[in-house]
Amino acid sequence: MTSFAEAIAAAERLLRAAGVAEPRRDARLLLADLLACDVSTIIAWPERRLAREVAAAFEARVRRRAAREPVSRIVGRREFWSLTFLVSPDTLDPRPDSEVLVAALLEEVLDRQAPLRLLDLGTGSGCLLLALLSELPKAKGLGIDCSAAALETAQKNAERLGFEARAEFRLGNWGEGLTERFDLLVCNPPYVPEEEIAELEPEVARWEPRRALTGGADGLEAYRILLPQLEHLLERGGRAIFEHGLGQAEAIEDLLPEDTWSKRRIRDLAGHDRALMLTRRE
Repeated sequence: MTSFAEAIAAAERLLRAAGVAEPRRDARLLLADLLACDVSTIIAWPERRLAREVAAAFEARVRRRAAREPVSRIVGRREFWSLTFLVSPDTLDPRPDSEVLVAALLEEVLDRQAPLRLLDLGTGSGCLLLALLSELPKAKGLGIDCSAAALETAQKNAERLGFEARAEFRLGNWGEGLTERFDLLVCNPPYVPEEEIAELEPEVARWEPRRALTGGADGLEAYRILLPQLEHLLERGGRAIFEHGLGQAEAIEDLLPEDTWSKRRIRDLAGHDRALMLTRRE
C-alpha cells in the first residue's frame, strides 16, 4: 500500500508539472479532506498507509486538480470570513480579497445591535450576506441572484450556518422590481471585460460560471444597470459597496451623479483599489 508521504510526493510531481502554484499544499488539502482529518495529521504521520480504494480516490482528485480545477470545487466548500461555505458550479468561488467588502461595511456600522436591513445583489453562494449577518446579530438580509441553482446553494449555506431565519433569497435581476429600502447593500458583480477572460488563470477561466465573470466589452455593463437603481434601494444615509476590477474605480465613479453620493475607495490586501463605497447623502 502507498504511504501518505509517497502519495503526496507523487501528487506534488503531477501538480507541479501541470503548473499548479502550490502543489504540495494542494495535495495535502485534498488528501486530508478525503480522510476527514487535519493537514497536520498528514504531515505528522508520513508512514501511514492508504487503503487501495482510498489511494485510487486520491489519485482521481489529483487528476482533477492537475486539470486546474480549484481545490474548493473538488472538495465542495471554501472558507470565507472564518465561515465554511458550500460552493457549486453555479456560484463564484469566494476569495479572500472580497472580505474587504465585509470589513469596510462593518467599519461604517456604529451600532452592531441595530436591526439593519441588508441587500446582496448577485448573491451567489451567499458568502457576503451571511458573513455580514454573522457580525450583525439583529440584522436581516435579502440575497438576489438570477440563477435558481445558485440560490439553492445560498439557502443551504444559510441553513448550515444557522442564519435561515434572518436570510431570504429570491430569484431576480439585480434590484429590478424591489420595493423595499435597505440600510446596507453589498455587491460583487461581474466586471471582467469579455476579451480578457481567456487570459485569466485556468482556475477562473475554466471553472467559474461565466455569467459571474463577464462584464461586457469594458467590464462595466453591470454597473450601468445597478447604479441607477441605488436611489430607490437605499435609505437616506444608506451605504452600498461594490467590488470592481483593477483600474475601474474612476470609470465607475463617472457613472454617478455628484450631488447624490459620497464616494470612498477601498483597497485590498495587496494595496490595490478593490471596491467602491457609496453613501447616499442625507
